[in-house]
Amino acid sequence: MIVTVTLNTALDRSLTVPTLQLGQRHRASAVLTLAGGKGINVARALKRLEVPVVATGLAGGRTGTRIVEELTGEAILNDFVRIRDESRTSTLLVDPTSGRQTEINEWGPKVTESELGILMDKLRYLSRGADAVVFAGSLPRGVAEAFYFEAARELARRSVRVALDTEGEPLRLGLDAEPWLVSPNQHEAEQLVGQELFDEEDFVMALDAIAELGARNVLVTLEDGAFALIREDRRVRRYRAVVPRLEPVSGVGAGDAFLAQWLTCRLDGVEAEEALRLAAAAGAASVLDVGAGRFDPAEARRVASAVEVHELQAVG
Repeated sequence: MIVTVTLNTALDRSLTVPTLQLGQRHRASAVLTLAGGKGINVARALKRLEVPVVATGLAGGRTGTRIVEELTGEAILNDFVRIRDESRTSTLLVDPTSGRQTEINEWGPKVTESELGILMDKLRYLSRGADAVVFAGSLPRGVAEAFYFEAARELARRSVRVALDTEGEPLRLGLDAEPWLVSPNQHEAEQLVGQELFDEEDFVMALDAIAELGARNVLVTLEDGAFALIREDRRVRRYRAVVPRLEPVSGVGAGDAFLAQWLTCRLDGVEAEEALRLAAAAGAASVLDVGAGRFDPAEARRVASAVEVHELQAVG
């Protein structure tokens, strides 16, 4: 079983609006409403892969009630802490004619210390039977930037494998807890290492630098695939995966599908190279659907046959 933790949950509304122009009146050709937030997106992808998963985190107000109802409607097992302040709503505008998409994200609720304490008690309970716990997404107002560090450190002491998918200072601090896995995208990795990344040598340097900061394993996702640093059999191995070019419907949530498939493979004992191939394929297949964490596993298997994976050498 995998537990996903989403502190800044959202009700995600995706509107498909052909030939979107600012200042004009439009009629959406399609509307999709889903429970959202990165941890929830990972849980949805795990559900597609038929992996036992429990989604937890914080949900507040009427929006929080709707988030829980949407998850229950998708048959995703969930156990959220109800908070006083209102959870956020996020809006994605997708223009299929241009391929462009626009995200509008609200700030989210303010969380109290007592609400965080209840969440930690819940995590202590849920993590007893978990193969891994995934902390994903931004932190809402009122939550210290060191929260992921403190939570990951406590779970690691209980021999729980922790995956961390966030950005900025919460990610930097979280690395001090030496999580089993971190999964930044290219921009988030560039923030961590303090420079832009262009070629393979740059990315290998970044993988090593992030590992030096504390991560046991590192995935850096890109639009065309991923780079990975994996520790296994007392060896450190580095890989590059390249996915075939697909015409995207929406790129939101591709990294969440990638992470879900990677976790599924590795916890099932699949070798790193094959796990990376399947994870990259899941991320690629997810761009063919509107809605984060939604993808067709059969389509992902088809894409996997065209994913190229090769091992990289350490720099210097």
